[in-house]
Amino acid sequence: MESALITVNTLHGKVTIVTAKLYNGFVIVEASGAVDIENYSEEVGTEICLERIRNKVWELEGYHLACQLAN
Repeated sequence: MESALITVNTLHGKVTIVTAKLYNGFVIVEASGAVDIENYSEEVGTEICLERIRNKVWELEGYHLACQLAN
């Protein structure tokens, strides 16, 4: 994740879209949004998305390791 290219966008004034392009070119996309535009924070939305992306990377790494161990 340290070398990932992170892009953050806000849509409709209350939705955060974060993309992470990993060192190998693989891209992961996550989104988070507020119900009420008054409660929206891009900073909070970004934190939520980045945590989800980290979790997804670990899930993919686990799958890769399981494939290697199965051979």
